[in-house]
Amino acid sequence: MRLDEFIEGFERDEDAERRRLAREKSYEITDHLEDVERQFEQVVQGDSLYGSSAPEIFVGRSNYPDVSTGLLSPMDREADASSFATSGEWYRQGLGINDVLQRRTGLLNSTRSSQVNVEDVWDGFVGVQREVAIADHPVDVEVGLDDTPDIDLSLDDIATPTGPRARATDATLAENPYVPKPVEKTLEDDDWQAEGAMTYLYRRGFDVYEINTILSAGALGRGRNRRLVPTRWSITAVDDTVGQYLRGQIRNASSVDQVQVWYNEYIGNDYWVVLAPGNWEFELVELKAPGSIWNPDPGGDYYLAADNESFEGRTGYVDETAGAYHASRLAVLEHLADVDRQATCLVIRHASDAYWAPVGVWQVREGVRHAFEDEPATAETFHGAIQQLSGQLPVSLADLRRKSELVAGIQSRLTDF
Repeated sequence: MRLDEFIEGFERDEDAERRRLAREKSYEITDHLEDVERQFEQVVQGDSLYGSSAPEIFVGRSNYPDVSTGLLSPMDREADASSFATSGEWYRQGLGINDVLQRRTGLLNSTRSSQVNVEDVWDGFVGVQREVAIADHPVDVEVGLDDTPDIDLSLDDIATPTGPRARATDATLAENPYVPKPVEKTLEDDDWQAEGAMTYLYRRGFDVYEINTILSAGALGRGRNRRLVPTRWSITAVDDTVGQYLRGQIRNASSVDQVQVWYNEYIGNDYWVVLAPGNWEFELVELKAPGSIWNPDPGGDYYLAADNESFEGRTGYVDETAGAYHASRLAVLEHLADVDRQATCLVIRHASDAYWAPVGVWQVREGVRHAFEDEPATAETFHGAIQQLSGQLPVSLADLRRKSELVAGIQSRLTDF
């Protein structure tokens, strides 16, 4: 389908509109926090949390290298613990912001302070945490608690939200976890650098969600260098490392032969992905609406952020778009590796005011991943595609050109010609 035909018939589906109407900022989550407090009182027996399955771990970044490290356990003992773990399944289930917040506030974060160096630590609280991280399914644990929980909701633009926190005195495994053989292989090789171990696990079918949990628990890398990695850092590190691996896979691939445009929308975020013939280049441009979570003044202007890389990749830190850059780049590279092509790519993310609470960078990754499910619209040229798309964007073409190096480059090349 030509891009002009696609835009002419472009209508958001009813589910997308309902998600967009979430800008009324439903206060169901406030009522849910009250339920969480009552639920905690029911499941805690004395000073212990019994019979709960831990699907995830969490490692904080404050005061590094002395960090807060925790086990995340559902307080509903009858619940399916695996459904609380961050994964691409949340997108397939159509979870909205409230759904994500309710699942995450249903997890108790039992925390202890720990040094990050954990080369040979497989006992005590940190040992249990590492066992949970490398297991192939949620593990039953018994956690001793030192105080009542702090009923608070921690929000982050990269890591998934965390709910109530309580200090743990100890933790014990209530079952022997099964460790997948590829994970055993990475643990047994003390000379294997973390980057190589990550890409090995990815090639063996592990998704980035599983890999970043294993990395966060200090279970990857050379033995003497194994350390707990703050969750926020591990998510971006895995996206970046796997992305670099995939970029190497397409380095000598043929280019796409036409301009292709995909669109997707998820929980208040619109994603436009434009692939054009040429060598690999990538840019993410974010348009953050007034009244949205990262641009809270409802009477202000759109905030624009952008980062990019050339064929050789980046050499510096991603300044403006942070984890969203690596998550969206990974999704694009997965598609290109799947079709064995390379391309010049522009991703435009519109974070509307319906995105009223950050739920983690996973939604960026999944939003772009699933953009490739349908057939793309096509255009004659990259310049023509951007001109047509500009009518669907909340900022002017001139504003986009001033922020985007790829779009500005189009103008420069036309002038040179």
